[in-house]
Amino acid sequence: MNYTAHIDRFAADNLPPRDQWPEMFCELPELRYPSRLNCAVELLDKTVAAGLGDKPVILAPGMVWTYAQLLDRANRIARVLTEDMGLKPGNRVLLRGPNHPMMAACWFGVVKAGGIAVATMPLLRAKELTDIVTKAEISHALCDRRLDAELRLAQERCPTLKSVAWFNDEGAQALETRMARKVEGFGNVDTALEDVALIAFTSGTTGVPKGTMHFHRDVMAICDCFPRSTLRPRPDDVFCGTPPLAFTFGLGGLLLFPMRFGAATVLMEKLTPETLLQTIQDYKATVCFTAPTFYRAMAALAPKFHIAGLRKSVSAGEALPAPIRSLWKQTTGIEIIDGIGSTELLHIFISAREEDSRPGATGKPIPGYKARVVDEAGNPVPPGNIGKLAVKGPTGCRYLADPRQKNYVQNGWNLTGDAYLMDTDGYFVYQARTDDMIISAGYNIAGPEVESALLQHPQVAECAVVGATDEERGQVVKAFVVLREGAAGNERMVKELQDFVKSRIAPYKYPRRVEFIAALPRTETGKVQRFRLREQTSIKGES
Repeated sequence: MNYTAHIDRFAADNLPPRDQWPEMFCELPELRYPSRLNCAVELLDKTVAAGLGDKPVILAPGMVWTYAQLLDRANRIARVLTEDMGLKPGNRVLLRGPNHPMMAACWFGVVKAGGIAVATMPLLRAKELTDIVTKAEISHALCDRRLDAELRLAQERCPTLKSVAWFNDEGAQALETRMARKVEGFGNVDTALEDVALIAFTSGTTGVPKGTMHFHRDVMAICDCFPRSTLRPRPDDVFCGTPPLAFTFGLGGLLLFPMRFGAATVLMEKLTPETLLQTIQDYKATVCFTAPTFYRAMAALAPKFHIAGLRKSVSAGEALPAPIRSLWKQTTGIEIIDGIGSTELLHIFISAREEDSRPGATGKPIPGYKARVVDEAGNPVPPGNIGKLAVKGPTGCRYLADPRQKNYVQNGWNLTGDAYLMDTDGYFVYQARTDDMIISAGYNIAGPEVESALLQHPQVAECAVVGATDEERGQVVKAFVVLREGAAGNERMVKELQDFVKSRIAPYKYPRRVEFIAALPRTETGKVQRFRLREQTSIKGES
């Protein structure tokens, strides 16, 4: 790349060497973008220019923003950043807030100004924020005033973070107050398609998050792959869901995808299964993005709500157990669109349309991507054999100054850390995270298969399975189980669950150890932190 709009070259200077990048290709015609590309302009300015300015784009309690209103706010934020806060193209800007219209406007304002958006989860503490600010050498921040305490603590430890503005605030220096003083319009920075647009930090299911860098081209590619081929949204759709905008699953599903197709989205700050159903009812939402655990809980509550307008349900973030897929369809008539993506590849790369779905399978590579299952040496394994999932396409892993790049990208392929098998029809079937495969007495046991069996028991609300060290077998299956209210977690229940699993899958896979807990440890994005369960098992000295 010769041309760049970035004056601050930090991101480009901290990309991995080109020979460590995955092979990337844009074979679909819709993925051939011009050399000058600003994804905010493509998604927002051009939508307004096409005549959709008066159409609602963001709905929230007490708020309805049109595309034109979002554009105006984003332009004013871009002016505050550049005129008041000294932002230069290529500077990193930390965004901190819940799913709120201002969080969306800030994201677009940063990108329009040529900055690099680094969105963070609302529940992150000062230590975690400090790590992110330090790693990305962040110079600016836009933060919801209600979340200021932890950022203020982090700022004391971060000399690079020199300029902070607060939104959802009424003070004289509040972002909204500064915005009101700005004139309309903004001269968008003419970024290159390979200028970095965002740095997304992984959610930390393995303990240490990594910064993943994505170009303006990548943002557009995810909008033109999964939604166009598999989700197939309409301009009259209303999106809703639970993933935070700081999570790439949420950024795509609740902001970028609806805007690419001229649709609307509902942004809610906090949702439970019940309030998500209420949101679908109240806003007449037609597309829902959430995690498997929500669909399971919502299925029991759905008959109490009027959600007949819902036509699409998307699940990602964690593997979708077949019982949950079946339960949701029985309740609503809707086949869940399952998908696997990663922060490293930005969004979903394997999925299936509703009519092509297969119980127990994630799907096939979506148009634009290729996938295969490989052995330890990187060679493809025959159908029906378990191996490592390898993916390549228009997006791929580029870690921010991280030696783990060499582990994730090998021989041009992204190794996602997932264990899969591919059946004879080309469907990819999830087994486990590669570090969650349990090897017991020579048998390979996939934890999610055991979890799926346990979830069919009427007294099991949630569960997670890990391998526990065992002198005789090397490892044994251990299940952490959250029971439904009123169920007794005693030895009788342990035996009942063990026998139940034996009756549904191969008996050698049953959980030889069962521990009842009040709740599973999860990241803010809803992923189970199995490494914490393994640590808990280790601390107890189980053998």
